[in-house]
Amino acid sequence: MTSKHFDYLIIGAGIAGTSVAMRLAEFGSVAVLERETQPGYHATGRSAATFEPSYGPAKVRPMIVASEEFLSNPPEGFCEVPLLKPRGALTVFKAGEEADRDELIDIFASIVTDFEVLNFAASQARVPILDPEYTQSAIYTDAVMDLDVDALLQGYIRILKARGGTLVANAEVMEISRGNDWTVDTPAGKFSGTVLVNASGAWADVIGEMAGAKPVGLQPCRRSALLAKMPEQYDVSSWPLTAGYDPLFYFKPNAGVIMISPQDQTPSDPCDAWPEDMDIALAVHAFENVTTLKDIRPEHTWAGLRSFVSDEGMVAGYDGDVDGFFWLCGQGGFGIETSPTMSLIASELVRGKDFPQRIADFGLSANDLSPARLL
Repeated sequence: MTSKHFDYLIIGAGIAGTSVAMRLAEFGSVAVLERETQPGYHATGRSAATFEPSYGPAKVRPMIVASEEFLSNPPEGFCEVPLLKPRGALTVFKAGEEADRDELIDIFASIVTDFEVLNFAASQARVPILDPEYTQSAIYTDAVMDLDVDALLQGYIRILKARGGTLVANAEVMEISRGNDWTVDTPAGKFSGTVLVNASGAWADVIGEMAGAKPVGLQPCRRSALLAKMPEQYDVSSWPLTAGYDPLFYFKPNAGVIMISPQDQTPSDPCDAWPEDMDIALAVHAFENVTTLKDIRPEHTWAGLRSFVSDEGMVAGYDGDVDGFFWLCGQGGFGIETSPTMSLIASELVRGKDFPQRIADFGLSANDLSPARLL
């Protein structure tokens, strides 16, 4: 079968692949190859993403902050609904966790200007089910917002196609070869490209090795969640995202019910992730431990994979040994809210341009993202 040639061939139609594809389609021909029947099936489609400027490692937080402009004011025609909606976040602390609280205060002070430290009474006013035997104090911020993941993903795809880009589903990579150009063999046909962008999420090291590159040490980790109804007397719609340290947990309103996660991060092989009973039990335990509610019954459970490299930073850059092979992976739990910034960085680096000055002003450089730091 004759292959179809593109300037940029991207493997993976999650948030990383579609966002950089949208950017690159402005400058050349682009094809995105997706192994599943639809884009965003794995990590992207299972994320309960929020916009949290204080979240993630020090080299990730500036990319979240830098993404707010795009998420607040997306390009014309990108989507028909707001990508961000007010939510707020309450981080609760029990006795003995003052050091954790003070550390978070320092992070907030460097990034978020709008936050306050609350006593129990003020915390309970925001989340009425908090147990006074657990919560001693809390930090509240309005800077955390709900992020419409599907609208963001579909927006990237909409602009990609409007710019002439191609998205091919059911196109699992069977073989990768390199001549003058890259050739990728899939059940949907053969595709060739001048540049091969590896945005395959949990499978990034697998794809890298198929292309002849050394792995960057990516580790997929399972994250579980559940949905549960609340007693009828509670209107949860205005509650903030609520999180704690011991045990780790967070819960947030989700379409009239509560979504709960134990914030598990269990190493896994790349796969179609499913929740373990123990992780769901831990989520229920954590929720009941911090609230006055008992006998919580999960109505729906799921899991997804969040993939990290050793320093938990993100990866964007050309492989040092394999010509024309670009790594775009290691999004961890922050790939969605950083996607406007990460895609801008990646599209510039893919095209051999300078690191964007607007992002450099936040104290980041290409070296902070380069795969070379991991090898």
